[in-house]
Amino acid sequence: MNAIVIEHVPVADLPAEWRARLTQPVHATVTVRIEEATHTTAPEDGFVTDDPAFGIWRDRQDMQDVEEHVRQLRAPRYNRDGSRNQP
Repeated sequence: MNAIVIEHVPVADLPAEWRARLTQPVHATVTVRIEEATHTTAPEDGFVTDDPAFGIWRDRQDMQDVEEHVRQLRAPRYNRDGSRNQP
């Protein structure tokens, strides 16, 4: 486990959320220990997000073959001879 320890930190220099948890006066000093977060196991279905924008295109019929869709997006608009590439 990795940890960072900072001694003699004035309470007044701490973030407001941290100060709210302490009972020491503002002029006191404290020791701050920051430990590495423990890793949680991945969800059973592989991926979970609470972002409402995630998956908004999942029902689009024109994107059923994602690899082909991306290949078309990356294709140049014009061919080497200057003719227009088919959309």
